[in-house]
Amino acid sequence: MTNLPPTLSDSPYQVEPSPGPAPAVECLACQGEEDRVEWFRVAPFLLLHAACLLVLWVGWSWTAVGLALFLLFLRVFALTAFYHRYFSHRAFKTSRAVQFAGALLGSAAAQRGPIWWAAHHRHHHRASDSVDDIHSPRQQGFLWSHMLWFMTRENYGTNEKMVKDLLKFPELRWIERHEFVAPAVLAVATYALGVALEAYAPGLGVSGPQLLVWGFVISTIALYHTTFAINSLAHKYGNRPYQTNDDSRNNFWLALLTFGEGWHNNHHYYPNSARQGFLWWQVDVSYYLLVMLSWLGLVWDLKPGPAELRRENLNLHKAEA
Repeated sequence: MTNLPPTLSDSPYQVEPSPGPAPAVECLACQGEEDRVEWFRVAPFLLLHAACLLVLWVGWSWTAVGLALFLLFLRVFALTAFYHRYFSHRAFKTSRAVQFAGALLGSAAAQRGPIWWAAHHRHHHRASDSVDDIHSPRQQGFLWSHMLWFMTRENYGTNEKMVKDLLKFPELRWIERHEFVAPAVLAVATYALGVALEAYAPGLGVSGPQLLVWGFVISTIALYHTTFAINSLAHKYGNRPYQTNDDSRNNFWLALLTFGEGWHNNHHYYPNSARQGFLWWQVDVSYYLLVMLSWLGLVWDLKPGPAELRRENLNLHKAEA
């Protein structure tokens, strides 16, 4: 413990900001037996989708819908700000305690641990939309890039060479080994909240099963496909203001749903930025929330967008004044 850096940000890993040809790396998406879907392993993922049908029995209430939206947005922020911008790209700095809290909250999204997530995302940036990309719609089609890719034997594992900086932290490895703990605790908590509200606030018309289905099941499924859409839709639909060596695109509607991740061409052009909406009108909720956290001293050194864009924005503001 004493030899570890105080935060992840002090570790040497760095993603190059300028796009370039993807280096030759081992093809993880085209290895025969290794890229077959392991249906037994992904059974919980499939059962969670089927569990959405339980809404026909538990009904709905405004409280349930509100809880579902709150937990959806909370975990969208954890994934986009911490799993993506922090663990994968080191776009800002924070304390070790906040680093752990962000990782734990992100793992409640039921999308594996931060080490697995970052390893695969870093590989994606090294080989984006080439034959070696693990989830390219150009190479393997929409359904593969959307979700089939992580159901395979090869991609279920973690290439530890990609995440040596993350492996230094025992608490992150603990989350990785116990990836189901946070989702399970969240599921139990939604059920317990429903039971308590049914007993003490019966006028709300909620129950334990209802809040479990809405607050955890439906919220998590919505979170899945919101996240997955960046790998699939954001490499097919939208505009390309920057000529990157991939198919990344900016998509306004995806940006709204994903707190700014839909500015995907921006991101592939300059992946280290904590801000993915480079222009003033490009809504980037995760960045706004990170700025608020920086006011509280919880995060700092947020990496800005490209310098030439900052100059363009400054000149635009001067012209409007």
